[in-house]
Amino acid sequence: MLSALAAVIVATLDKAGLEKVDSNVGFAVQSVIILIVAWSVVFFQGKSGEIHDIELKNFGVLLLTSAISAIGYLLYFGALKSGAASQAGPVDRLPLVFAIVFAAIFLKEKITPQIVVGAVLMSAGAIVIALVKPEK
Repeated sequence: MLSALAAVIVATLDKAGLEKVDSNVGFAVQSVIILIVAWSVVFFQGKSGEIHDIELKNFGVLLLTSAISAIGYLLYFGALKSGAASQAGPVDRLPLVFAIVFAAIFLKEKITPQIVVGAVLMSAGAIVIALVKPEK
């Protein structure tokens, strides 16, 4: 729940912060702060030495997913810059549905009927919100 609250605050502040800033520059600035905060937590917890324990395969996967994540955020920031936060935010949460599908296919996780219903409702909600014409 705190993660969802943080995401809402971030989407709102990102939209405000991008008002007179190129979306790619805004993302780059935010990425530097994320990098500083993330590594600060790692050092504060005394876990910086664990980077040497990461196997090459896992490190490669982390690098690949980092690149994909960066591309996704560049697209999201572009959507925030050009559209309404009330539409970009819900569409940005649509990957939750894809995560369910990918978890079932690639990780062999069991998907219950409740999860399917939730995914369908999330998809429908995101589509309805994305199709709304914003008021000017």
